[in-house]
Amino acid sequence: MSTTPARVYAARLVGLPIFDPQGDQVAKVRDLVAAVRSEVSQPRVLGMVAEVFGRRRIFVPMTRVTHIDAGSVYTTGLLNMRRFEQRSTETLVIGEMLDRDVTITSSGVRGTVYDVAMEQARNRDWVLSRVAVQEPTKGLRRRGQTHVVEWRDVDGLTRREETQGATHLVHALNEMRPADAASMIHDLPPERRTAVVAALDDERLADVLEELPDEDQVEILSHLDTERAADVLEEMSADDAADLIADLSPETAQVLLDLMEPAEAEDVRRLMSYVENTAGAMMTPEPVILGPDATIADALAHVRNPELTPALAALVYVCRPPLETPTGRFLGVAHIQRLLREPPSTLVAGALDDSMENLKPAATIDQVAAHLATYNLVAAPVVDENGHLLGAVTVDDLLDHMLPEGWRDRAVRRA
Repeated sequence: MSTTPARVYAARLVGLPIFDPQGDQVAKVRDLVAAVRSEVSQPRVLGMVAEVFGRRRIFVPMTRVTHIDAGSVYTTGLLNMRRFEQRSTETLVIGEMLDRDVTITSSGVRGTVYDVAMEQARNRDWVLSRVAVQEPTKGLRRRGQTHVVEWRDVDGLTRREETQGATHLVHALNEMRPADAASMIHDLPPERRTAVVAALDDERLADVLEELPDEDQVEILSHLDTERAADVLEEMSADDAADLIADLSPETAQVLLDLMEPAEAEDVRRLMSYVENTAGAMMTPEPVILGPDATIADALAHVRNPELTPALAALVYVCRPPLETPTGRFLGVAHIQRLLREPPSTLVAGALDDSMENLKPAATIDQVAAHLATYNLVAAPVVDENGHLLGAVTVDDLLDHMLPEGWRDRAVRRA
């Protein structure tokens, strides 16, 4: 078993798995909680904010942490599953201290905090000991000069800022999976959340919005100017954008749809035309669609797209032109496992599975679930009465609609 390093940087802890003594993962690190009272004495680290299955945030006291290595945190295994609630005397190191404007007292250098280190004192308490500061960019440099100094040598760490930036926090969020970044944004103080949303690029914000609870989506979108809100909606998958727009007032929804690119808005409007919780309302209108003259090599090249979810990459949908939904005549699907067994130069039409019944857009959630279970599928085509492919329902689409409202905020099991 490895020993705990002498100094641990907070930003490197985020996302690390937390294990119990039996070696089972029980949570992930999301932040550190410190009692910051002065800029002279090193603040005591009270514990970690950890995320258990179901995105519940709990508090893990440092007294429960047995050791930390480069890729894991180990605990005694005795965790209180009560939801973490920050007290007024507590500071979140990642959520609140990163990007704080500070001055190095010995040199007068000004900069922003981009990381904070903790280490164990002689009494075995963990304390914040070092601060990593980055100067503003000067001239043609891509990054400003960096400094790592003692806690007591920095002025401004206890001062709350109404206009605190978000550059370094956004950098940390960009290193996370969208679902993990969404979970952290959900728990940020309102002013920090606003700064982070403003600093995220449209594509990343769209990814994060898709993972947030409905009320968070509406709140964040309502604080954006309409032009940017429309841009972010264009970056979202059409089914998620349709669900979000449906939660807005009809007037706001119409304004945003008018500002979106016509092709993107058309997809969203089409999805919104179906009855809620049917295959038509749940489907994505952009599965992998190829013509019958495409080769196996063409199909494999398309499903390698890293932006595809695993469920969307599991099937290739073969149709006669036009190949945009609603397509020409739907011919069948080709499973990724079958494609991997065929010579790359052969036609994908020769590997079709046309033995299944297709989902109709009016199919209910129960009918969609039964269809996927019957055929052991993670995705299925939705076809209209004239044999045109309208889109595809994936298992993640189905689960999003089957799980109870607010499931993202609930713990569904105990660690």
